[in-house]
Amino acid sequence: MQESVPERLALKHDVHAAIAAAIPENAIVGSSTSGFKPSELNEKGAQVIVAHPFNPVYLLPLVELVGDKALCETASGILRSIGMYPLTVKKEIDAHIADRLLEAIWRESLWLVKDGVATTEDIDEAIRMGFGLRFAQMGLFEAYRIAGGEVGMTHFMAQFGPALSWPWTKLMDVPEFNDELVDLIAGQSDAQSGDKSIRELERERDDNLVGILRALKVSDSGAGRVVSTHEAGLAVIGERDGLPVTLRHQVPSSWTDYNGHMNETFIWRRDPRRPMGSWI
Repeated sequence: MQESVPERLALKHDVHAAIAAAIPENAIVGSSTSGFKPSELNEKGAQVIVAHPFNPVYLLPLVELVGDKALCETASGILRSIGMYPLTVKKEIDAHIADRLLEAIWRESLWLVKDGVATTEDIDEAIRMGFGLRFAQMGLFEAYRIAGGEVGMTHFMAQFGPALSWPWTKLMDVPEFNDELVDLIAGQSDAQSGDKSIRELERERDDNLVGILRALKVSDSGAGRVVSTHEAGLAVIGERDGLPVTLRHQVPSSWTDYNGHMNETFIWRRDPRRPMGSWI
């Protein structure tokens, strides 16, 4: 059972109580909370673990698990069986792991915009044209290990460790959250991508993520390995429920309409080498 109500602790307590009254004793309840700790979720007597996924859930495999060890182990097996990648946090902490990392980038980005160093678009380009691509398949520490050359992380730490004392970051100094900052960020964001609807941006994001995942499957690395492992356990072409399976193919998102329904107009199109209406 997965609870995904808004981030209000009192509301979650009420929902967890209602869930506990309706489910079997051996059922596991996970909360999608991005900030609350299990100790906070369970302070009214619930038995809930944190099972924090990432948007879009249907493409990103990561789920952060926090809480009772036995429950997390069982939940981990269930999540792996549906193609997710459960990551158990060693001890509870506010915002878990990934959101704490994102918060660091977010705070530094707000200062860069506020101080006129960069626009929202500049920052997004710096991520998607640079380290974002690297992080998609290797993460942080392994990428830095390579930067250290043959000596590895030891050399990297010796070379770049002194930078930790340089005034490069404002992570502990948060810009004042006021209307001026909101208008500045919102205005630049609208200028950056306001000509596209949210649905168009979602489709662009999903198409790009599918492409990246397929590329990572080829190299059997990163999230691509999670997808490959899950697909290897799926039913193979043959028979299913007594009926022959004639085709097994992943339907690209470009073959679906705005409702997410498969539509033959996307794949029934003219092939210049064949008569009009040929199947390609």
